[in-house]
Amino acid sequence: MTVLVIRDPSLIKKSIARTKTYQTYLNQFNVVFLDISGFISSVRAGLGSYRDVPGMIKRAVWKDLIEQGFVPDDGDDLNDFLLRCVNLPDGKPFVFIIDEWDAVIREAKYDDDAQEAYLHLLRGWYKNMNFTPKAVAAACMTGILPIKKVGFQSAVSDFKEFSVLWPGEYARFTGFSETEVQRICKRKRMSFEAFKTWYDGYDFAGSEPVYNPYSVMRAVEAKCCRSYWRTTSADTGLSEYIKMDFEGLQETVATLIAGSEVIVDTEGFQNDMERLSSRDDILTLLVHFGYLTYDSEKSAVRIPNKEVWTEFRTFLSKEDVGERWMMLIKRSDNMLSNTIAGNADDVAKRLDEIGAEQNAPKYSNDERSLSSVIKYAYLSAIGKCAKVIEIPSVKGLADVAFIPASGSKLPAMVIELKWNNTADGVIQQVMEKQYPAVIQPYEGHIVLCRINYDERTGKHTCEIEVVQFPEGSCG
Repeated sequence: MTVLVIRDPSLIKKSIARTKTYQTYLNQFNVVFLDISGFISSVRAGLGSYRDVPGMIKRAVWKDLIEQGFVPDDGDDLNDFLLRCVNLPDGKPFVFIIDEWDAVIREAKYDDDAQEAYLHLLRGWYKNMNFTPKAVAAACMTGILPIKKVGFQSAVSDFKEFSVLWPGEYARFTGFSETEVQRICKRKRMSFEAFKTWYDGYDFAGSEPVYNPYSVMRAVEAKCCRSYWRTTSADTGLSEYIKMDFEGLQETVATLIAGSEVIVDTEGFQNDMERLSSRDDILTLLVHFGYLTYDSEKSAVRIPNKEVWTEFRTFLSKEDVGERWMMLIKRSDNMLSNTIAGNADDVAKRLDEIGAEQNAPKYSNDERSLSSVIKYAYLSAIGKCAKVIEIPSVKGLADVAFIPASGSKLPAMVIELKWNNTADGVIQQVMEKQYPAVIQPYEGHIVLCRINYDERTGKHTCEIEVVQFPEGSCG
């Protein structure tokens, strides 16, 4: 337990010190601060089991109360002791601050008794009419998961929940704002565009874009933008869930890696890591872990930035991810090799097969939907290329360019997409649009590919040619 005392508030430069009620509430509460991960560390060290964590917490709070000068009566339980502290002549109610509240739920995910004992402790503090209104002034709990549900009700229902799905007024506090990152980059003389590419992408309604704060600070320290993603103990089991391939989950992940959004129903998620029974459960969990960002207006998820995209690629490059995933990669490798070899008929045939699959991206009525299918089909090319660019066309972002990494033996590819058109005249029309200029300073062979989808027949046609770049007419 910590009693918060600030001797000279005028020295505080934080925003909270400028609020109207700051002086009113300053030093008016006892504060119980608990980091639940510390108790989990004790369990890992062999000092008890997960079922012992509630007892460890009670003993820690009890010990701190005594060290602060409070004297218990014989026979007191912890709640009685806390109530007597409040009822002293100079007694103050308690503010509970609990960090990583969900550590027990995550770590003891297969131990229902341990979870129930822990939730019983929380209910005794926050859902107890004989204790809560008298002793608890406020409580704040932070963690990866929202409060665990029992059925469709929260196990501790008196909290206002602000999750990454619905952060509300706290959206700007979930990470660094774009304005803050711009200031950091200016002060450190680093490229803001690089930070935006690597760490941006967590967007919430009514809030400016949010950046991963841990990675931003690591990039500033190292003076280099790359992946600093920190995998927690909470998400080590995700590979097992993806291997289960609920409802075509691996195809869904491939769609996300290809840059598309996926519609998700988040309401059925029970806020734990044991009762995962559907594709949507896994995707919702990935949102809470930060692997995906959620658009509440579209009810859709996507990969937020290059850092997380890199983690997905690394994670799914392992050969033991699953047969279905390896089949997707093998088929994509086949698509890539046939495109480079100029086998247009085979490319068109494979696209017909992909378009007919249940879990592949679906066509709507224009080149944009065709673009999603193309990137899905060339999944392995995305992993092997330095950049994948959507090139502006007459109807918006549709055509796709794959730019190989430095030193790669792959040629560049420019794929022009058409809807209810023809695949004739690829060289003339592609070169007229000056697409090769988009991929400068690349020099070498460019595979120019024009793909058309006929909505009436549901079939694709394809034309492929290879040119050497640079060419005088392309600049």
